[in-house]
Amino acid sequence: MNVVLVDSGGANIGSVRYALERLGVQAAMSADGDVIRAADRVILPGVGAAGPAMARLNELQLVDTLRSLTQPLLGICLGMQLLFEDSEEGGVACLGLLAGRVRRMPESPGVRVPHMGWNRLQPTRPSSLLAGIADGAQAYFVHSFAAPVTDDCLARCGHGEDFAAVVQRGNVAGAQFHPERSAATGARLLENFLTTGLA
Repeated sequence: MNVVLVDSGGANIGSVRYALERLGVQAAMSADGDVIRAADRVILPGVGAAGPAMARLNELQLVDTLRSLTQPLLGICLGMQLLFEDSEEGGVACLGLLAGRVRRMPESPGVRVPHMGWNRLQPTRPSSLLAGIADGAQAYFVHSFAAPVTDDCLARCGHGEDFAAVVQRGNVAGAQFHPERSAATGARLLENFLTTGLA
């Protein structure tokens, strides 16, 4: 299988690549639109801020490439947030593949932002992407901004208020948590993405 990691400059690209290697997949890392379009599966990793990440995708002329993909696309962490229409972080327009605005998570007594550490997934509807992942399975998060719970949400998570932890619409999906740091839960999500796509 031809799997391509979009070289979007995120610091988690290497660890995602290693997680795929543990599943027996050698993923190419590329910022070449032709290489990305030719892939069987595309993964958009990302950490950091939405503004610089979108600026890099625009600089690399990858925005239209990512918007036009017909094969399964998985955004990870910031990569998932970039799938939405826009982000409150810098007021930047994103890829617009999913409806909704990414907003800063609210702080309250006992609720710290960034949301950092293990938290439980609460599935909201069945999906091949979550096959074998139990209700309440734990995943590892590091983020200050989050996407809303909409009809595209496959699993939600709570930190002060609920947010989308896993999303999917058609061939486009995302995980707010870090699969590469989420032990068996993360490995299963990646394996599902690789083997079943987004059926």
